[in-house]
Amino acid sequence: MSRYKKYAGGDPLAPPVDIAEALDAIGEDVMSGYSPERAMREFLRRGGQNQRGLDDLARQVAERRRELLQRHNLDGTLEQVRELLDRAVLEERKQLARDVTMDDGDRAFREMQIDNLSPNTAAAVSELSSYDWTSREAREAYEEIKDLLGRELLDQRFAGMKQALEGATDEDREAIAEMLRDLNALLEKHNRGEDTDADFDQFMAKHGQYFPENPQNIDELLDTLAQRSAAAQRMLNSMSPEQRRELMELSAQAFGSPALMEQMAQLDANLQAARPGEDWYGSEEFGGGEGLGLGDGTGVLQDIAELDQLSEQLQQSYAGSRLDDIDLDALSRQLGDQAAVDARTLQELEQALRDSGQLERGSDGDLRLTPKAMRQLGKSLLRDVAQRLSGRQGERDLQRAGAAGELSGSSRPWAFGDTEPWDVPRTITNAVIREAGEGRRGPGVRLTVDDIEVQETEARTQAAVALLVDTSFSMAMDGRWVPMKRTALALHTLIKSRFRNDDLQLISFGRYAQTMEIEKLTALDAIWDKGTNLHHALLLANRHFRKHPAAQPVLLIVTDGEPTAHLEPGGDVWFSYPPHPVTIARSVEELENSRRLGAQTTFFRLGEDPGLARFIDSMARRVAGRVVAPELDDLGAAVVGSYLGDRTARRTSNTYGGYPDAFGGRGWWAG
Repeated sequence: MSRYKKYAGGDPLAPPVDIAEALDAIGEDVMSGYSPERAMREFLRRGGQNQRGLDDLARQVAERRRELLQRHNLDGTLEQVRELLDRAVLEERKQLARDVTMDDGDRAFREMQIDNLSPNTAAAVSELSSYDWTSREAREAYEEIKDLLGRELLDQRFAGMKQALEGATDEDREAIAEMLRDLNALLEKHNRGEDTDADFDQFMAKHGQYFPENPQNIDELLDTLAQRSAAAQRMLNSMSPEQRRELMELSAQAFGSPALMEQMAQLDANLQAARPGEDWYGSEEFGGGEGLGLGDGTGVLQDIAELDQLSEQLQQSYAGSRLDDIDLDALSRQLGDQAAVDARTLQELEQALRDSGQLERGSDGDLRLTPKAMRQLGKSLLRDVAQRLSGRQGERDLQRAGAAGELSGSSRPWAFGDTEPWDVPRTITNAVIREAGEGRRGPGVRLTVDDIEVQETEARTQAAVALLVDTSFSMAMDGRWVPMKRTALALHTLIKSRFRNDDLQLISFGRYAQTMEIEKLTALDAIWDKGTNLHHALLLANRHFRKHPAAQPVLLIVTDGEPTAHLEPGGDVWFSYPPHPVTIARSVEELENSRRLGAQTTFFRLGEDPGLARFIDSMARRVAGRVVAPELDDLGAAVVGSYLGDRTARRTSNTYGGYPDAFGGRGWWAG
């Protein structure tokens, strides 16, 4: 059997979700100390540049809930009953006044009954149950009260019943009573565990017209009925004691017989026994001016319960939560189709992130960034560095990376200003694939500019690069932790992708120094580590240089403090603040060893401390090095620019655009 429903997706021709923005944001949070799992969750909460996140949807859910409570009150049915009662009494008074044939004693007795009605609406309706109306209009208004109460009570448990029974006959009301009796019998049998599928099928064949939800089995029927019955009970709980008492008294007048109320009470008991997990005891505070009838009020309470479930689903705060848990149909009902499309996009994005190979489960069960994700993030950071460098050179999209060098074996799309030779096989292949996709047939291949790829070249001067990054607590405390990691990852990506002959060693130094793989450094949490052990870091850097005697040593040091620790001959750390002369001497001595090994040295000074500036300037002069004091946002561009200049054997004091000679014989690189 085919089943159809309204299309709930977004643009069916839209491209697959783009995870590049998400990966960049996740990488940033990971480098800030978040776990990849939490970083992914945070991105999904915030959303992207053109994508609403879970927080926006949750905020809209909360606003919708608040609007329902602030717009409505629960006096709707009682107000309607009061209006009908006032109309019946008024019409009866008119008839008594103008009926000149009526016995004066009878008229006086009737007027006394009307005048002495209880001020309580429910009591007055009850007192008039046996009154012999003389006015046809008054009798119709009073009968409408009983009809209204019956339809409202049924509408509380069966949505749409109020409208369906408008103008109903006695036969219609008897059919409803029979349905209630059969339903209670079925539920009681089910609660005893004695029902069969045939019992359910027989009930639906007889009374299915009262259940537009079209339940397929007894459990679906129970879920539908119990949710609405529980909402009806919460509505009753939300009323004031006076409202509740008045409504209960009025209920006995429904359809002019207490039998309906008895069947409804029995139905509620059966449903509560079958579904005790529903919220039967909650309540809400309504404070608006728009009165709700019993059926409409129950519907609003159901909406509020659905909004509460959506809020929990959107918060994703429970164990094992996934975006697949979000009920898109409910979200569409409450907030509109666009909200459901936004949530579906987030679901697809989460799945794409998990399936893309960018995140993987470690042996400890936690998510982590894969090498593929690290490369993707590094390329993104490198593009940012390239834009910053290009802007400072006053040139745009300029690419002369190793233009005079040897072919690197890789290619890239042609851009205006490129002078590299074409990669003919790749260019022709691109054209063939494009034309095949366009469905073009015919002899020959037509090239477009977008098809062209050029061969990349690079100079073959080998460099041994040591990037020393300060990981003392002041780096994290002053907001330099993430820029430091971004810089390391950008340089690592550049060397691994463009200058594969170079050998990069990442060295972190706090109280101790240690070599680190890029994955470990980017995931490193900030810790309270007293000490800036530049001496130990330089020892490790010089060891790296000695392992590559044929390479040009390039020493890059990122720090925000003077050395306050050094290694003793036995391997212990000596710490002193202010810096001890011995610590300074050991650091200078090892820096001199770097100079003797031929290292090109650049200090990247972070912060405005005058003492630090004087110290680093003096250190740089001793080894003919340079000092760069970049803004945090420009740290990556500064380090990459220095590397591109210093990796050749040439020494130069020239600067270009505020950074050490970024051409350095190597050629300008951007992107």
